[in-house]
Formats: sequence, structure tokens, C-alpha cells
Amino acid sequence: MQTTAAWQQGVLDPHGPIAAAERTILLNATVIMLAVIVPVIVLTLAFAWWFRAGNKWARRLPEWEYSGPIEVTVWAIPMLVIVFLGGIAWVGSHDLDPRRPIASPSSVAPVDVQVVSLDWKWLFIYPDLGVASVNRLVVPAGAPLRLHLTSATVMNSFFVPQLGSQIYTMGGMTTALELRADEPGVYPGLSAQFSGDGFSDMRFDTVAVAPAQFAQWLATTRAVPQSLDAAAYAQLARPGTLAAPTSYGRVAPQLFEAIVAATTRPQPAPAPMPMAATTAMTSGSE
Repeated sequence: MQTTAAWQQGVLDPHGPIAAAERTILLNATVIMLAVIVPVIVLTLAFAWWFRAGNKWARRLPEWEYSGPIEVTVWAIPMLVIVFLGGIAWVGSHDLDPRRPIASPSSVAPVDVQVVSLDWKWLFIYPDLGVASVNRLVVPAGAPLRLHLTSATVMNSFFVPQLGSQIYTMGGMTTALELRADEPGVYPGLSAQFSGDGFSDMRFDTVAVAPAQFAQWLATTRAVPQSLDAAAYAQLARPGTLAAPTSYGRVAPQLFEAIVAATTRPQPAPAPMPMAATTAMTSGSE
């Protein structure tokens, strides 16, 4: 059985172009900062050793107060670090724009998935394929994934560390994310935003399979008798966790759009207080 080193997991074990680029940024930033941290540690130890009490060769200048070369050094190095880190952040933020399509061969069709964060589970709707699943995202390896995400409750955060790009889900809004799994495998996903009692169990698996296996999974899922209509969604949306992933063979048309619209629907204003109760509260406060 293949084992993975403890340090080579999650974001350090990418299986897609976005995650690989993010790891490169992380390693580059670490090296740039180590270029400052390591010399500081070495010089601190060297100074402590050189200016020890028993070193008769060490020169002590208690009246010394200024050195031009030292001033240039201590200001130039932090400025270079800021320039390098800022350049990495600037280039990376544009290259890894969540909405930016991932370059892939024209023969590979992208897969559209609508993602809804619930309390405390993840709903994945395949609008072009007419199926849905909960807490299990099955995708063909090598195909671009076009994710459209929203929340049916509080703000949440969608994150598959080995594929990259954490992104928030918010009620009444739709965010977009482009990902790709380069090879078959099971990549754990999670909620990276605290959202209540079941937050720690709000996890899912991203299962990347070969195109032939994906077609087989799609045929098997379409044979599932469960249908995700308004009544089934209302049951699913109740707060709680699922013991195991589940699938739906049919999905009501425009369900995702209805979820987004329902979340933005204005709530009724509170009923006005009876005059007697208002008078009693005013009298009590006096």
C-alpha cells in the first residue's frame, strides 16, 4: 500500500493545476522569507559567540551610533522581501482567478456542477446531466470543473485542498470556481468556515474517475428512484448531518436558481406590538 509522508498531504500534495500553482507560490514565499530568517538566526548566534566575555579580539564601541552601509542593508533587505512577495501575490492572484477557465484540450468537455452548502452537508447538482448527490462529488479525471456555488443558510467555505482554491458560499449570491483533477483518486473536501454544531462533520469526497467509469456512475445514478424535487429538498435542507452520501436520479428544473432566489427573499417584518404591551413596557422602564 502506498504511503504518503506527513508533510506531503493536503495543499502540499496537489493533484490539479490550481493546487500545483498554489503550492509553488507557498514554497516560493517560504524560500524568500527563509532568505531573511536564516541569516538573522546565524548572525545572532555569531554575534553572541564573537562578543562573548572571553574574546579579547572583539572591539566594543559604546559611542558608536551610525553606519551608512548597515542602514542600507537593514532597509534594502526588507524592501526586497516586500517586492518579491508582492510580485508573487500580484501575479498569482491574476493567474489563479477562480473564474478563469482552465486550459484543456478542446476534445475534453467541461463538467458543470452547482454546489449548495446546507446545515451541515454539501449538495452537488449536475444541471446538464439531471442528477445530484450529497457529500460526494464524482467527476471525470482530466476534465475541467465549472463550479457555481451558493449557500442555503449561513456563509460557508468550499475547499478541496489537493485540487486548490478555497472559496466562500453566501446566501443569495453565486460564486464561481474552476478546478481540475489531473488523475483518478479520492480527494477529501471540507468546510473551512465555522457554521454551527455540525461544522466538524461537514465533509465530502471528491472522487475523480476515468471517463468510462464516470459514464457508468452516471448511468447507475440515473437509475436511482429518488428524485430531488421541492419536497425532497425541503427535507434535505433541515439542519443535520448524513451518515453516508446519497444520490438522486432526477432533479427538478431550475432548483439551484430557486435556492438562490429563496435565500434572497425578504423576510416578513415583525408584527407590531399591541398598544397595551407597549404602554406597559414604557411604564416599567420609568
